[in-house]
Amino acid sequence: MNGESNTIELTGKTVDEAIETALGELKLSRDEVEIEVLEEPTKGLFGILGGKPARIRVKTKTTISGRAKEILYNVMQAMKLTVDIETVEKNEMVLINISGPDLGILIGRRGETLDALQYLVNLSANKHAEKKKRIIIDIEGYRKRREETLMKLAFKLAYKAKQRGRNVVLEPMNSMERRIIHTALQKRDDIYTFSEGEEPYRKIIISPKKG
Repeated sequence: MNGESNTIELTGKTVDEAIETALGELKLSRDEVEIEVLEEPTKGLFGILGGKPARIRVKTKTTISGRAKEILYNVMQAMKLTVDIETVEKNEMVLINISGPDLGILIGRRGETLDALQYLVNLSANKHAEKKKRIIIDIEGYRKRREETLMKLAFKLAYKAKQRGRNVVLEPMNSMERRIIHTALQKRDDIYTFSEGEEPYRKIIISPKKG
């Protein structure tokens, strides 16, 4: 679990082999590092004796995704968790997926631990960046599963509100989860949704339209 500030030197039979070994050790992709070839490989006498391997220096780039990855690896190391971390950059956003065994501890109740981790990584990774990016962290598809659960809940409670003719109050949710509920029901013409309360206890109200 090497951090973003790491610089390593490695040898290999070829430059490409040395690069692949370095990327494997750093757990980074080629576009996340700077590569300096220190020595090209040479063949020895009769192609056997006295040959020298390729030698390279690899330094990780200072990027928001790289900093986020370093922070997460340090946290995982402190928690003695073995993980793989994949990052994808999309315009103003960095999507990070963490995979590995026994990661429920990182999700917490209704994703509260995951949200707290995401908040802290956003603050730290964007701290000195000229152009900030929103970092979304997921753990083995948890957020997608949670989104599907919330959408089913939204439809179920909207039906309940319509049938009973009165408001249905949902449990407190974070802004991301509230947005899922609002979006799922925004095209309905028989109910409407609104939020009330202060964070972290802000909740959605599903209300039937009268008339």
